[in-house]
Amino acid sequence: MPIIKAGNINLNYETYGDGEPLLLIMGFGMSGAAWIPSLPFFSGFKCIYFDNRGTGLSDKPEGTYTVEGMADDASNLIRALGIAKAKVFGVSMGGMIAQELTLRHPEQVAKVVLGCTMAGGPTTKMAAPETLEKLLTGSKIMATDPDKGFDILLPVLMPPQFAAEHPEIKAMMVAGAKMMPPTPAETADRALAGIMQFNAYDRLPQIKCPVLIVHGDKDVLVMPENSNLIKSRIPQAELYMIAGAGHAFQVADPIGIHQKIVAWLKN
Repeated sequence: MPIIKAGNINLNYETYGDGEPLLLIMGFGMSGAAWIPSLPFFSGFKCIYFDNRGTGLSDKPEGTYTVEGMADDASNLIRALGIAKAKVFGVSMGGMIAQELTLRHPEQVAKVVLGCTMAGGPTTKMAAPETLEKLLTGSKIMATDPDKGFDILLPVLMPPQFAAEHPEIKAMMVAGAKMMPPTPAETADRALAGIMQFNAYDRLPQIKCPVLIVHGDKDVLVMPENSNLIKSRIPQAELYMIAGAGHAFQVADPIGIHQKIVAWLKN
């Protein structure tokens, strides 16, 4: 993956496919390579996926990784690549970054998909403390033991029955993680501190571009109620709630879910 200077930070990025630019923003603790299983579904787009600060081969500075700072990283990446305007798809923390990117740099965003995310602030419906603890613990273990890390993370990412019925998903995730540069344990603390400060709720009505909100109704990490809160603040937003899907909603029906998102992006 090429390294590019984006503002004051070096970001590791890659592109896939041809067509109009689609910026893909990954979530908590994962490098941009976590998008690879989805890439073949984005026909007609030039996908740009990258390592958020602290992950993969991007710089890993000291201090809190604020959502605003990571949104500016994404903005600087778009600018450094000579892209005037892109469509954007962010998941989880990446959906928070996408909100801030759209609010802070509206001229760069044509359309935005907000996947399994929240708006922050006091109205946010938070996950159970033990779920957040599993996320943090599992993410830190991933750097040294992906197999054990996913044992902890899978119940956070998808309904336990679904994971039990599809053991190949864990095997695929572990194999993928072993191929990626490990994310340092301290990145989890720095990113979580940024998430806890994030609050876009009051500013969401400022978003004027088309918005698609996507969420699984069995998500235990970012509660489904958060999608309705975002929808209530963005008048033109559409909501696509996926029955039976957890936080990693795309695994519930990879072909059908991606087809719906891509059709909306192309419309």
